[in-house]
Amino acid sequence: MDSKEEKYFKGRGAQLNPNNKFFGQSYVQEYIEGLDEPFLTSDSTKFIATYPKAILSKVDSPDIGFYQSLNPYQGCEHGCIYCYARNSHEYWGYSAGLDFERKILVKYNAVELLEKEFDRKGYIPESVFMSGNTDCYQPIERKLEITRQLLNTFLSYKHPVSIISKNVLMLRDLDILAALAELGLVSVSVTINSLREEVRRKMEPRTATAAARLKLIEKLAAKSIPVSLMIAPIVPGINSDEMPALIKQAADVGAKWASYTIVRLNGAIANIFRDWVYKNYPAGAEKIIHGIEACHGGNLNDSEWGRRIRGDGETAEGIRQLFKIAVKKYMGQETYPVLRTDLFERPNRDAQLRLF
Repeated sequence: MDSKEEKYFKGRGAQLNPNNKFFGQSYVQEYIEGLDEPFLTSDSTKFIATYPKAILSKVDSPDIGFYQSLNPYQGCEHGCIYCYARNSHEYWGYSAGLDFERKILVKYNAVELLEKEFDRKGYIPESVFMSGNTDCYQPIERKLEITRQLLNTFLSYKHPVSIISKNVLMLRDLDILAALAELGLVSVSVTINSLREEVRRKMEPRTATAAARLKLIEKLAAKSIPVSLMIAPIVPGINSDEMPALIKQAADVGAKWASYTIVRLNGAIANIFRDWVYKNYPAGAEKIIHGIEACHGGNLNDSEWGRRIRGDGETAEGIRQLFKIAVKKYMGQETYPVLRTDLFERPNRDAQLRLF
């Protein structure tokens, strides 16, 4: 193996494991010959059991579009290089780089906590967004089935839920999703940001192909489950030219509406992304970096509500206009469905007590 191959971890997005900003001390590699073992390795994924005290997180961001979210997992094995959730891994004492992809925290008591919340006196039903931080259908879900159990809980309580994912494992749960859809209790967004397989393999190394995700949209639509396309994120110079084709193909298989975000590199993600883009697109790296900066006032990140997601400036405006034209041409004017909250009930209660 030559030195170039040693520096790139296939099957991982991040190629760095930067220091946690909350740590007072850190270690660095200064002299290679002084180490008895590799300084940086891509170890196998570890799953860490956690038992939090609450499962629903309140969201106060006015540009997100939802107010409470649920994430059965922290960290994500998909390894998407741009993921804004990487920074949250530092709060758990890990790195936003390789640790985010290979140290997955599992909330084993998620179902118990959700039932406890729904049974709480005075609880008022409001749609819950699953995967607001990390994908609820990442690979370990195939074994643990926590997301499936959570969906069963939503169905039992007749509580609305929205899901965003890029994993076709969702097809396993078509029966529950169809039952929720029949009651007007669910909507699904499927994320695709490129139709080019070479882009997906670099940017989202452990995810399903675009073709598989389009098939997922088709099968969801065939079951009358409201499904949309999320193009996220748009990275100028890498996938910004694909928006019309993505919208057309998603519409052709049943997606009724679409949305998008422009990449922003907040916190530790900026250096992780820089390292990645120079290794994967050495000839175009500077142009890509400058394209991102052009959308955020000369910076790689923007924290201003609303603007942070859509960007600002000529480049961002061009992307916005391209999106509007493609949606109008291929999808029409449909928007997110309003999920029902009036059906909510507590199945564990006596029928008479449900009146209170």
